[in-house]
Amino acid sequence: MKLPFSRRTAVAGGVSIVMLLTGGSIAGAASAPESAALAAAPDIPLANVKAHLAQLQSIATANGGNRAHGRAGYKASLDYVKAKLDAAGFTTTVQQFTSSGRTGYNLVADWPGGDADHVVMAGSHLDSVTAGAGINDNGSGSAAVLETALAVSRAGYHPTKHLRFAWWGAEELGLVGSRYYVNNLSSANRARISGYLNFDMIGSPNPGYFVYDDDPTIEKTFKDYFTGLGVSTEIETEGDGRSDHAPFKNAGVPVGGLFSGADYIKTAAQAAKWGGTAGQAFDRCYHSSCDTSANINDTALNRNADAVAYALWTLSS
Repeated sequence: MKLPFSRRTAVAGGVSIVMLLTGGSIAGAASAPESAALAAAPDIPLANVKAHLAQLQSIATANGGNRAHGRAGYKASLDYVKAKLDAAGFTTTVQQFTSSGRTGYNLVADWPGGDADHVVMAGSHLDSVTAGAGINDNGSGSAAVLETALAVSRAGYHPTKHLRFAWWGAEELGLVGSRYYVNNLSSANRARISGYLNFDMIGSPNPGYFVYDDDPTIEKTFKDYFTGLGVSTEIETEGDGRSDHAPFKNAGVPVGGLFSGADYIKTAAQAAKWGGTAGQAFDRCYHSSCDTSANINDTALNRNADAVAYALWTLSS
């Protein structure tokens, strides 16, 4: 998750396209009955998600300790994700842009089939800050979205709507990659995206369970899932406008997502209902060198990864 504008350096430089993605398509907020979605949505194996995080950690370690925009660690991260998706039968597209004098990349993966006029899209930013490996921010979201995409392939899922997944570059510089993607969609292709789901920091070590309240149908889908677990949620406010849902929302696309907290402090009331430590940040390693593979709460990561799958199955059926 990027810093608020007042706490980050403004991004210089324009963007130039190497490969223009054809846009989104999604329609309709109609969802299958909750019982059917619960039966259909797979359990996302925590071990698989953590294996992706281990790979991202190894990539950072081998490339100066980070996976930041314009650095070798970012491109290696993108290549890792792309190879998994290509092998699973997705149609992948790499979109190139320039920011702060460095080349950045978005990765978009389409699952064949489904109504191309009604696209359900899930995304996360793949870049870290230069200070560290970015395993919670945002390896956690990236790994969960990747494993959910692979679960689609394993299940041979044939949803009514078209499924699209994305991993954004240069989010930490001001949502550069996702904004570039949205700005280069035609108005018709933007209109085809019926929902964009964003996952940025979902394994915080002192976690909360926060749900975006931007679109009522998407919000209810996530809340229904957590209600089924007996886990209470709160409305997400810390990251408003600070992650990759913002360009989609600004373009009129319905958005939603999950978040487990960054540098805000967990209150006593939150600790009472979620566990963890009151008076401490949700993620004390936010944007720091200690955001490594040790900086993950397995329970939060597991619950949120399963919620990704539940929402996608519900909203695309």
